[in-house]
Amino acid sequence: MGIIEKIKEIEAEMARTQKNKATEYHLGQLKAKIAKLRTQLLEPPKGSSGAGEGFEVTKFGHGRVALIGFPSVGKSTLLTMLTGTHSEAASYEFTTLTCIPGIIHYNDTKIQLLDLPGIIEGASEGKGRGRQVIAVSKSSDIVLMVLDASKSEGHRQILTKELEAVGLRLNKRPPQIYFKKKKTGGISFNSTIPLTHVDEKLCYQILHEYKIHNAEVLFREDATVDDLIDVIEGNRKYMKCIYVYNKIDVIGIDDVDKLARQPNSVVISCNLKLNLDRLLARMWEEMGLVRVYTKPQGQQPDFTDPVVLSVDRGGCTVEDFCNHIHRSLIKDVKYVLVWGISARHFPQHCGLGHVLQDEDVVQIVKKKEREDGGRGRFKSHSNAPARISDREKKAPLKT
Repeated sequence: MGIIEKIKEIEAEMARTQKNKATEYHLGQLKAKIAKLRTQLLEPPKGSSGAGEGFEVTKFGHGRVALIGFPSVGKSTLLTMLTGTHSEAASYEFTTLTCIPGIIHYNDTKIQLLDLPGIIEGASEGKGRGRQVIAVSKSSDIVLMVLDASKSEGHRQILTKELEAVGLRLNKRPPQIYFKKKKTGGISFNSTIPLTHVDEKLCYQILHEYKIHNAEVLFREDATVDDLIDVIEGNRKYMKCIYVYNKIDVIGIDDVDKLARQPNSVVISCNLKLNLDRLLARMWEEMGLVRVYTKPQGQQPDFTDPVVLSVDRGGCTVEDFCNHIHRSLIKDVKYVLVWGISARHFPQHCGLGHVLQDEDVVQIVKKKEREDGGRGRFKSHSNAPARISDREKKAPLKT
């Protein structure tokens, strides 16, 4: 029996099992088994040498956005509208067969937009190049899930389920669970708040399913069984996702209003070029890019070429800003002067731990090289030779 057949058999058993207090331990073990099998499914087959066939796209710009969706929902048209890069669009499905990159120039930054082939149900098991598409989306900073507004709401659930099956968690934060394996000492189970979904016995059974008999587990929030399994697996990717509903020109205004009010959703029409500016603004807001402008000493700030930082790519502190310019610069920094939203007064003297905000202006003040023995009349010793005989003799005066 293959891995996919085992997963389907366990899912069928979970569907048959009633959910109550008596069966929650059994269901927890089944969830752990499915998570283990799906991790094995993502691993390359044994005996295979080299990397598998995928999409070779070099990272470019200050951020990366991936377009994911079913075939013929308008991904290629959206890429052409936002970037100007031509991506073939036609009235039949699977027009796009490979990854097509484009660049969005927005707010003095460059954002890479990837048009990926449409994925279908069963993509997490490898159907329709689904694994390659999901692997590229894992490397992006944010996901745009493009949906057809005229189709049923079930498409969104199917895509979310396929992405969660391969370890992508959309619009979720990592659970506040501390987990550490130990060599000896058994399992230590603690929690800082009352737990309603997991108890000590269920935690022990899930850990034994993974053959972990010595570990330390601390719950800092009322997490579920799935959250505990995600922490034990340790290979989950938590990403932001914007649900983009295209083709709103073919549905009524009441349906458009209903879709627009859903969380993390934007409604657009590529055909009539409606609401594309709002989509770009929402993308910028979710990516959290911070533009920092440099100011040389005694000169005006340079507002043409900002240094772009983000929390996902290194951080937004003064130290990260210095490392972005040059690795060796941080050793010579005495302090920095900051103008902008993050400063309490203008200019503010800041250290390396100061967190910068968007459109701040930074001037770096370097340490001055100290001369040995002081300067001028404060010199502690002379540069002249110690012995009088070694000193240079002055030329005799002319008389």
